[in-house]
Amino acid sequence: MKKKEFKKLINNLPKNPSVMARDKYFNSAVIIPIIKIDKEYYILFQKRAKHIRQGGDICFPGGGYEEIDKSFKHTALREIKEELGIDKKDIKIFGQLDTYVAPIGAVVEPFVARVKKKALKKMTIDKNEVEKTLLIPIKFFRKNPAVEYTLKYEVHPYTFDENGDKVIHFPVEELGLPKTYHKPWGHRKHKVWVYDYNGDIIWGLTAVIINDLLKKF
Repeated sequence: MKKKEFKKLINNLPKNPSVMARDKYFNSAVIIPIIKIDKEYYILFQKRAKHIRQGGDICFPGGGYEEIDKSFKHTALREIKEELGIDKKDIKIFGQLDTYVAPIGAVVEPFVARVKKKALKKMTIDKNEVEKTLLIPIKFFRKNPAVEYTLKYEVHPYTFDENGDKVIHFPVEELGLPKTYHKPWGHRKHKVWVYDYNGDIIWGLTAVIINDLLKKF
């Protein structure tokens, strides 16, 4: 390596490191909308329409980053407007939680925001994406810790299709990799938190974000 090339390497190191290989993931942003009603603080959630991806799940307003977005903050504000009809002028973003890289292959940027109470009366829900909204007091999560479960993930270099034929996803044998990779490997355990609010189940990355938010109080 020449001195000039090494200098270029040093100059190209990120000043603010982010997520490596980020372009390989689904990049998204959500807003955690906090609303004060009669001296009580609530979080506004939405339940996804049944016919869309991850239908029926309870989540925060948000969605995928698009080329038109100037930033992830812009993504979050655009999505809450599209899904719930809440205008930017009725939202004050205070800050951002840590970036979350989900096991499902998504990177999520969560923003903490205060939403004016009057915005609830003006909400226009996009029924194509949202079945309903839920207002849950923050004290519910503080008084009712999530139930914890453990899932197990494995990496499968091959699977079998509906006809029973073997489908190779990663040619471990052809590449001459050690035999330990010739069958499913990993066996990684993954914690899952679940909240039950009057029969509405909150879990997955939404529960992860809630847990992180609660640590800030």
